[in-house]
Amino acid sequence: MHTPDTPDTPDTPDTPDTPDIPDIPDTQLSTANPFALALASSGISELLAQLDRELIGLAPVKQRIRDIAALLLVDKLRAERGFTAGAPSLHMCFSGNPGTGKTTVALRMAAILHQLGYVRKGHLVAVTRDDLVGQYIGHTAPKTKEVLKKAMGGVLFIDEAYYLYRPENERDYGQEAIEILLQVMENNRDDLVVILAGYKDRMDQFFASNPGMSSRIAHHIDFPDYGVDELAQIADLMLKTMQYRFDDEATRVFSNYLQRRMQQPHFANARSVRNALDRARLRHASRLMQDPLSMADDASLTTITAPDLLASRIFSETGQGMCGKDNISCQQH
Repeated sequence: MHTPDTPDTPDTPDTPDTPDIPDIPDTQLSTANPFALALASSGISELLAQLDRELIGLAPVKQRIRDIAALLLVDKLRAERGFTAGAPSLHMCFSGNPGTGKTTVALRMAAILHQLGYVRKGHLVAVTRDDLVGQYIGHTAPKTKEVLKKAMGGVLFIDEAYYLYRPENERDYGQEAIEILLQVMENNRDDLVVILAGYKDRMDQFFASNPGMSSRIAHHIDFPDYGVDELAQIADLMLKTMQYRFDDEATRVFSNYLQRRMQQPHFANARSVRNALDRARLRHASRLMQDPLSMADDASLTTITAPDLLASRIFSETGQGMCGKDNISCQQH
């Protein structure tokens, strides 16, 4: 079982988008309507602002989360006044490519649900197929039930959920795990929210093969890939977290690197950015070791330069650097 210790994108001090759910100044609370009072006391505005701070871009995703939060807040206020519409179904599907913020949003969703009283604990349990499905008869049910027990009162996040279903293998036990999940999702939906995640096309196939699961998922949220500018912002935030920086030429080179990397297989958005920065730090350190006198000041210890990036095979595979010349010429530029 893996834990979501590291979000897909780091914290950012950028000014968040204008929230759809406004803060209500304390001076206005005495004259505010009941909804405004409920909003101010719920703490939801701060949680949504935190989501804005933690994630670059993803405007459609953030808007959908705001919509869900607004629905839950209104339902809570309606219940206090005697109006009932039944308990909302909150099970979700997050579809998108790796590194697009799905785990981070799941963490924030757990906090929002807890803040509004829809789950008791507000914790997130993140699992994959291996945490749920056993390898022999009688092994799957105990594994799945143990995971569900840990997740009760919070959110169960199942990454790459489509691997639970393997129809080509008649001896596979994934279907048993699915059947247990379906039962708990229906009978315990007031104490557990399940979020399935994975590539969109594979999730669509999974739901087509498992209509019972599809009917229990109320919210399907697509996570778009990041653009070059958004990935560059993410890189800047990661560098600040690690107390590094690009010099001006490295900034230009990294933008070119991103354009090239995005065209290659296995690109993973923010995760690929983090991997690229880790490799750049290795080259930066090796460069300083070769010239110990260059480590005399803070600037040299914290600044990643263009050569640290141009040594990447992304440039050598094409035989050209950012300037459209060979790597040596470009590095001398």
